[in-house]
Amino acid sequence: MTERSPAPGGLTLVEALVNTLDMESGADALDTAEGRERFGVTAEEADRARTLRESLRATLLAHAGHPPHRDVTPLGALLAEAPLLVTVDAADGSATLAPADGRSLHARVAAAVADALVAGTWTRLKACAAADCHWAYYDRSPAGRGRWCSMQVCGARAKMRRYRAKEV
Repeated sequence: MTERSPAPGGLTLVEALVNTLDMESGADALDTAEGRERFGVTAEEADRARTLRESLRATLLAHAGHPPHRDVTPLGALLAEAPLLVTVDAADGSATLAPADGRSLHARVAAAVADALVAGTWTRLKACAAADCHWAYYDRSPAGRGRWCSMQVCGARAKMRRYRAKEV
């Protein structure tokens, strides 16, 4: 988990939500009032936000070609609960997808995913292959084949494990 430049557009919301849980330490930002406030969720909505987070993480692992970390509610089922509306600007005729309710975390994530699909950036948002990390990151590599959030940390650890396994 090193500092990377954030994902583009609305994917910053998705990336930030997935990264509210530090898998290595177990620290969950959604356990704190500050962390929940950052995403506009109440203490009562925190479990629902965690369900969304883990479904997103499973999807981001799939983007990187990795199996899901555990059984989760399918992301499509969760986002189906957050309808989007087409809004058209009268001045220039541009159209966008906006959350029907405008406020819920699920609706904001659904709008971010829709925008990323249109922009072609959705599958570049991935989760680190390291089982003790699964940190979300935006893959800016030319070929789009990034596997780790950081080559200096998670990538180096994986390479060292493979090297040590060969020595035995």
